[in-house]
Amino acid sequence: MNGITIYEFDALIAAASDSGDAENLHRVPDRVYGWLEDQCLRSAEAGDAAWLRLTQRRGRRAVQVTSFVGVLRAPDGFQIEVLPKVGKAIGGGAKEARQLLIEMLCCLQGFRHVQTDSAKISAARIPLLEVFIAEYLRAVERIVKSGLRSDYSSRQDNLFALRGKLLVAPHMRQNLYRADRFFTEHDEFTTDRPENRLLHAALRRVLVLTASQANQRLARELKFVFADVPASVQPRIDFQRVRLDRGMGYYTDALAWARLILDEASPLTGTGNHHAPSLLFPMEAVFEAFAAKHLARQLTRPLILKTQARSHHLVRHRGQNWFRLKPDLLIRDGGRDALVLDTKWKLLDGLKSNGSDKYGLSQGDFYQLQAYGHSYLDGLGDVVLVYPKTSTFDRPLSVFEFPKPEGLRLWALPFCLKSRRLSVPDDAPFAANFLGGCREGATGRG
Repeated sequence: MNGITIYEFDALIAAASDSGDAENLHRVPDRVYGWLEDQCLRSAEAGDAAWLRLTQRRGRRAVQVTSFVGVLRAPDGFQIEVLPKVGKAIGGGAKEARQLLIEMLCCLQGFRHVQTDSAKISAARIPLLEVFIAEYLRAVERIVKSGLRSDYSSRQDNLFALRGKLLVAPHMRQNLYRADRFFTEHDEFTTDRPENRLLHAALRRVLVLTASQANQRLARELKFVFADVPASVQPRIDFQRVRLDRGMGYYTDALAWARLILDEASPLTGTGNHHAPSLLFPMEAVFEAFAAKHLARQLTRPLILKTQARSHHLVRHRGQNWFRLKPDLLIRDGGRDALVLDTKWKLLDGLKSNGSDKYGLSQGDFYQLQAYGHSYLDGLGDVVLVYPKTSTFDRPLSVFEFPKPEGLRLWALPFCLKSRRLSVPDDAPFAANFLGGCREGATGRG
């Protein structure tokens, strides 16, 4: 495989650079590095998400990836696989980090069609892009085994026999001297429908992207089945025309993959003159979706977990609400807001309890949670910052108390990515809201 595997916030330099090797610093071919620099500049000009940024390492120019994970593919086919940084913190290497990412992606909206079991097995052996392609091919194979769906499609053609409705105006223009022809509009029962055109287009794209012989072989076999179906030339329009009729549920997964492969739903794609498809996902959103799914199962009844609450605003101005407050997670007890939680994809260090390091916490996050607590809890109760659990942050921190408003407390709690559970200290007022087996004593100083 022509590529490398790195982690979030690692940096890339040109292979010709005379800088020495260092941790979190990786060499890529000069042509790939030049393309990455161009991507940085184009993204900055367009104001797009900063998935790459220019920096310096050892006095040399470098490109640093940010908190996006997945697969980045250069125009010449060189692939950069970006894995979650927590993979290094919890140990296990690239294999475990790759499998963890796939499990987390299954919780992300629009990506829940991943078949976790088969993807985990594949991830142990091959890079992410090949895992994604293999999953798409399996989904299309299931459709082929069940049969391609046909539909009636309106066609216009100049035929030798009258079929359907005669279109008089074009018939007179084209057949004034051809009494043996009829320009008609008629319905034809055919497999040429938007869903099949999109699958065919994605199969063609897969044949360009994959380097796996197994994937290439299966893609060619499936492409042969779609020989009578033209590939979509306008995917965006065809996706708008998708209509899953009764009994077409087995198309859902393959079409979801096709959206990603054809860049119609990819969270981020390569930009510039070269068409270089990538599948990059913001790790903050992935972690939030993963925590939300499993926290909901950890709550005691009748509590419910609500994602992306948006019922309050920061201020009112001239009779209008401004600056909507949207905490990541909100636990409700009946009609009452009971607990506000916000997920943060940051690595804390429970030993850095001094006034300068502050465990790696952000003052801005505290301001944000204070505003949430004031609006959603009337300034009385508990707000929670949820961070990934690592060897340096494996126990909850002691409670933080806001002097104003009094009675508002903040907790920094670790969420274990392996056990999929939030660690809750025994002395937390909301500890009873969570199922047993997750409570721990706190560490550090608030």
